[in-house]
Amino acid sequence: MRVSVLSLLFLPLLAVAQDGSITGPTSSASAAGYSCDPTSCKLPDCACASTSPPGGLDPSQVPQFIVFTADDAIQSYTLDAVNQFLAQRKNPNGCAPKMTYFTSLNYTNYTLVTDCMTHVGTPQADEINGNLIALNALAGIPMSSMIGFRAPYLNFSGDTLKLLASAGFTYDSSAAASIPVNESGTDAYWPYTLDNGMANNCLVTEGVCKGEPKLKGFWEVPMYASFDELGDAGIHLMDPWLDAANGGTKVDDNATLTYMKNTFTAHYNGNRQPIGLYTHPIHLAKNYPGLAVPQSTIDMINSYLDWAQEQQNVWIVSNEQLLSWVKNPVPVSQLDSLEALKCTTPSVDSSLQICNGIPHNEAGLLDHCAFSDFPFYTCYGCPETTPTPDDPNPPQATSNAPLRYRLPTNCSTPFWDPIGNKCICTSATCSFMDDSRPIGPLSSKPNGANLTGGGTGGAFDNGSDSSPGPSFVSFNGGVLPALPSGLLLAFTIGLFGALIGAVGVYGRLSL
Repeated sequence: MRVSVLSLLFLPLLAVAQDGSITGPTSSASAAGYSCDPTSCKLPDCACASTSPPGGLDPSQVPQFIVFTADDAIQSYTLDAVNQFLAQRKNPNGCAPKMTYFTSLNYTNYTLVTDCMTHVGTPQADEINGNLIALNALAGIPMSSMIGFRAPYLNFSGDTLKLLASAGFTYDSSAAASIPVNESGTDAYWPYTLDNGMANNCLVTEGVCKGEPKLKGFWEVPMYASFDELGDAGIHLMDPWLDAANGGTKVDDNATLTYMKNTFTAHYNGNRQPIGLYTHPIHLAKNYPGLAVPQSTIDMINSYLDWAQEQQNVWIVSNEQLLSWVKNPVPVSQLDSLEALKCTTPSVDSSLQICNGIPHNEAGLLDHCAFSDFPFYTCYGCPETTPTPDDPNPPQATSNAPLRYRLPTNCSTPFWDPIGNKCICTSATCSFMDDSRPIGPLSSKPNGANLTGGGTGGAFDNGSDSSPGPSFVSFNGGVLPALPSGLLLAFTIGLFGALIGAVGVYGRLSL
């Protein structure tokens, strides 16, 4: 049973944060019909769906990863909610944990995003493309940092996965691992590629399993459920602290803590498949008007993380960090060699005034876009009209403010000055080149139009060069048609203090 306390006045933001519940197993071995030859499907580019650790490692040599993700709009409320669990923590190497944020554009404060539009299930190509455009233009997220996807309401199909692969995404994380790891027939697979089709969600998702869809090199990162004493009849996926445990009718923080610990122990003492903490952080935002969050729930989640981090070789990571290890599975004794787990912070002079997503640099420089139904802040200039499904990147309003310049392809977010129209990076250590993306309406080129970056907002044009462009290149492609609500794109963010910078910045400054 899902229990939540909502205020009708603030219902629009809260309403989109209640998806992600499942009631039982979503797959079975017979429904999967899965077959994969590990002698031909080899890392780092191909991985079979398997419950055994990648690379043939013994479980004792495998780190226990806790994957922390957040879904929906990014606001100061939601970042504060996440920070109360992660900001004070360190991984075994002394580095701050990172997490993955799957964001929707509605109600998002773009200055807090620095990694969709409305909230619907089974998104179409135009929705996916438009969200990439808006997040790149108004939040300054490099195209190369938007690599992951989670379907709104976890509602996707085989066609969704095909669209993601064709749009240049690296992974999807919408399918559930819905059978306990210590039961026969578990579907708690390590992340795997879809070279041989999907092995999860076979009972509930159209167009997947029995060898479909075959998408070479495209990854599925399963969402690992927790289970109470009812086993697969007591399954908890997103926001488990909102669920009543063990068939009860009331939320009991102690019961939740018990089954979360038991699920962790089953993973830790088994093949160490990742543990998932999948949150809609608005439900945990103590300073959100009209929402009463029990302090006991906050304390329970922190108690769980405290206990987990007392175990040996436990790491809190983003989906992107997890995938980096899966592609190159080194034993715990060699984790220091894995670049993705190292401490990464951009070296930007704290005295500089530059609107770059770092609070002490951008103080006083944010542009407030005071739309009545969708106000937000951005470093990149307010558009003349609210971004919409039909127009995700409107022309920039300059009647009351100077023109600002969007993130180009050859400068990363913390080093780009959108007001001065310059990159402050002067050394090889901060050099950067973004990817173009094969999105947008078809042009005369076989693979369609590619989106690059730069410009100042406004109309699109067809048929530009498909290679990644230099500074200040305008977007390619034509005006996009309808962009329905709610697409969730992923970025990784590192949590230091109250704000978190830009995706792909603090070494993929994961939000």
